[in-house]
Amino acid sequence: MTKSEFALAFNEVLEDKQLPKEIILGAIESAMVSAYRRAVNASSAQHVEAKIDPETGQVLIYAEKEVVEDIVDDRTEVTLEEARRFDPDVNLGDMAVVETTPADFGRVAAQTARQVIQQRIREAERAAQMEYFDKQSGEIVSGVVQATNAQSTTVGLDMKAEGMLPGNQRIPGERYKMHDRIRAVVLEVKDGSRGPQIILSRSHRNFLRRLLENEVPEIYHGIVEVRAIAREPGQRAKVAVMATQPGVDPVGACVGIKGVRIQAIVKELHDEKIDIIQWDPDPVIYISKAISPARVNGVFLSETPDAGRTATVVVQEDQLSLAIGRDGQNARLAAKLTGWRIDIKSLVEAAGDSIRKLQIDAELAEMLPAVVETVPAIEQILTKKSEGRPVTPEEYTQLSQFVDRVERRTIQIQEEAARVEEERVTAARAEIPAAAFEMSLYDAGIKEHILNILTEAEFDTVGNLLMALKIDPDKVLGLPGIGPKAMENIQESLAALTFPEPEPDPEAQDGAEIVAEEAPGAEQVIESEEIVESPVGEEQAIVPAQDEAQPEAVAEGVVEAPAEEKAKEKKSKKKEEEALSEDADLVKDDVSLDELFALKEMFQTGPATEEEEESDDKKKKGKKKKKKHVEIEYDEELGEVVARKKHKRGEDGFEENW
Repeated sequence: MTKSEFALAFNEVLEDKQLPKEIILGAIESAMVSAYRRAVNASSAQHVEAKIDPETGQVLIYAEKEVVEDIVDDRTEVTLEEARRFDPDVNLGDMAVVETTPADFGRVAAQTARQVIQQRIREAERAAQMEYFDKQSGEIVSGVVQATNAQSTTVGLDMKAEGMLPGNQRIPGERYKMHDRIRAVVLEVKDGSRGPQIILSRSHRNFLRRLLENEVPEIYHGIVEVRAIAREPGQRAKVAVMATQPGVDPVGACVGIKGVRIQAIVKELHDEKIDIIQWDPDPVIYISKAISPARVNGVFLSETPDAGRTATVVVQEDQLSLAIGRDGQNARLAAKLTGWRIDIKSLVEAAGDSIRKLQIDAELAEMLPAVVETVPAIEQILTKKSEGRPVTPEEYTQLSQFVDRVERRTIQIQEEAARVEEERVTAARAEIPAAAFEMSLYDAGIKEHILNILTEAEFDTVGNLLMALKIDPDKVLGLPGIGPKAMENIQESLAALTFPEPEPDPEAQDGAEIVAEEAPGAEQVIESEEIVESPVGEEQAIVPAQDEAQPEAVAEGVVEAPAEEKAKEKKSKKKEEEALSEDADLVKDDVSLDELFALKEMFQTGPATEEEEESDDKKKKGKKKKKKHVEIEYDEELGEVVARKKHKRGEDGFEENW
């Protein structure tokens, strides 16, 4: 094959498959490697690569071989001289990559590698299609109808891909013919065994959104934002838009001069009527505009846990059919657009409902005494309307004001009741331990069949069940399969549960201690410790240096003891501690220093007498107590610790008693 012939054929393949040049070359080279392995029966473990010249089409095969002196198998061995033609630094025993293109390899490769080349190109083509259309997901694509039936329509797309337009994604009433060019949005791209499956849609709301972006430059550049779309394909659609910059009319930008922009979209959507309204953060204004083209007298919002968000829209009688629309279409689209449940009433019907509310609800009647007085006049207007007599505009205004006052007061009562209920729920939750909301209902010990009923009712934790029983026990009792016995089992199981108390936060405790230490006026008592050495030098005892003889009044910070008395008491205490330390070698190891102090105190003071109790007031004033000399020692005959007291009798000296 000459240079021009190969180049022409290669370029033709590139144009036909719409693939990059590198992918086609890689597929051909991979096919050549497979053809070489089949031609010479080479091992799959041997490294083989192919190089193709895109200008001439010449194919060269390179294989890895061992450098040897004498060749036994030319498929895996090469001489040193031949190997050094490709790698001058190679030596005997090394592995070298050398050219090993068989003779007449072009004809053999063409026969062997044809199927491999086709398969590789087909795989590369599918991968490129998948990558391209995956990026196009949610965007508009254009294609030609290749086949159509009642179930689906096949559309030829770019890169020789095929898209499928299911019957439920077509606009009702549209009929497609072969070779018709249509536009659709890419709804989903799935990887199938025979290539990517591309699902198209013309009925999805995103198709209308993309058409608006294409036709309205302000939307494409973000000056106007599409906030919501509600659509019934082929019949009617409502679009809520808002401007992101001041001084821009979003509705006018979408409609265009003389409606040229919106008409192009209507034509694309098979004459589907489109209402463009301005989005507003106030739900009352937003819902009033969503009901257009009908004029609204009033919008009253109510939000309850049972009914959800409900908007009562009151219109004049001549606007009622326009507000509801054909088969309720206008009201249905307005509800989808705003997210509110919309209840449309005529002014006369709303006035009758307001009268009934005043008659039934005594609380409401008490709150609106002035409105109750106007009820007879409202009833006369309603009677006149029912008899077919004309009603003046002033009377319609009176009806509108009456409905407005009653509905607004009703909404206030509902909001107050909702607030009270929320407070009750909050209070009930505060009474339940926080650990209960983390405990699974499976750990509560409830019978299995009752547990299954509760879990199906979405009671997943013990805390949720306790909340329901505390707020409304009938809610649990009303579940199918829950009777008095089941309730008894539930209550017994819950009563037997114990919840661990939450662990105190160490950081919070540290903060409290710091605050306590830094609190003004608080006295800090510091206990000092003195180390007393034992005479034998074996161990040291830590002796508290707290003054036990300090009066209570001083401890409480009421009366300060004189500094001179404190010094005397401290000196006396120190002498007593030294006397005890001198006798420490007579005490057994199991007698602690605290016990010695207790014995000493007992023998010093003895049991309290009435005289001592009477003299307690004098002690509080700082009077020192007379000390008695006591010696503690271990008596080997008795086998216990004894205390010896010395009594001074006149001038004769001391007499020991124990």
